[in-house]
Amino acid sequence: MRVIPAIDCINGKVVRLSQGDFDQVTNYALDPVEQALNFEQQGFTHLHLVDLDGARMGKVQQTAILLEIKRRTSLIIDFGGGIKSTEDLEKVFSSGAEKVNIGSLAITQPEIFSNWLTTYGGDRFILSADVRDGFIFIDGWKRNSGKILEEVITQFSQEGLKTVTCTDISKDGMLSGPAVNFYRGLKKSFPDLEIIASGGVSSVADLVDLKKSGCTAAIAGKSLLEGRISTEDLIKNNLAL
Repeated sequence: MRVIPAIDCINGKVVRLSQGDFDQVTNYALDPVEQALNFEQQGFTHLHLVDLDGARMGKVQQTAILLEIKRRTSLIIDFGGGIKSTEDLEKVFSSGAEKVNIGSLAITQPEIFSNWLTTYGGDRFILSADVRDGFIFIDGWKRNSGKILEEVITQFSQEGLKTVTCTDISKDGMLSGPAVNFYRGLKKSFPDLEIIASGGVSSVADLVDLKKSGCTAAIAGKSLLEGRISTEDLIKNNLAL
């Protein structure tokens, strides 16, 4: 299982939200490009880059940061936040994202996402599903869509989707441990799906548990930014960077 560091951006700075709440922001006063370089120097090969301004405004805002990270590092970047149009999608791809995370649009306008899967290929997309009590939440985690996670995955898997990042909102940014049983059940239901865990990681032990649950990768945000997890411990536990 691969560990993917996360950089969430607001106003060009690195932040973390607690439970997806924009009123519960931890500001790290870090430059996202410098932090990406730092992650690469630690040995990480992938990066999860989130445009929280874009997520809140419904239009991508941070492509300049994406472009600069791509220019200055060799990190494989997946990007999310505010991608609502083909214009923004192509801008993100041309700025260096290997994959894009699609969240709310896949729920509110599934025909557009289906078309993108067909046009660009399922391997370039990650369904970003923010989940609480089995339901997908949208619009920056503020609104229950009424859609059940398993039904949405089934639909898009039939159209070429290969990867899903699932965030348990109740765990995200809380350092309280990930929802391991949730991921284990999801992998049992969809054995061929690449599942990326997100939310709640606070220790290497959490990551080892996620690996045992069958996750392909796990995103670590606050725990890496605050030095709770070291690359040495990741390597000792046979976790890929």
